[in-house]
Amino acid sequence: MEIIDKALEFEQRRHTFKTTSERIESSREVKSLILSLNDIYKVEKDPEIMDLMKRLTVIKQKIEKRLKGRP
Repeated sequence: MEIIDKALEFEQRRHTFKTTSERIESSREVKSLILSLNDIYKVEKDPEIMDLMKRLTVIKQKIEKRLKGRP
């Protein structure tokens, strides 16, 4: 599964983004990975895929929190 391999690789990558454009790019990448995994999950119903989606969602939330900044 190429999508699962990409998702695992993204999860293992360091998440130190220097610029806003890097944060936006990674946020879009992780969003597309989550949606692709969701399509696979709908067919296979594998709980490991759901766990991977949850872990990626946490990473995505951290990135977006950093993008929005503090009020």
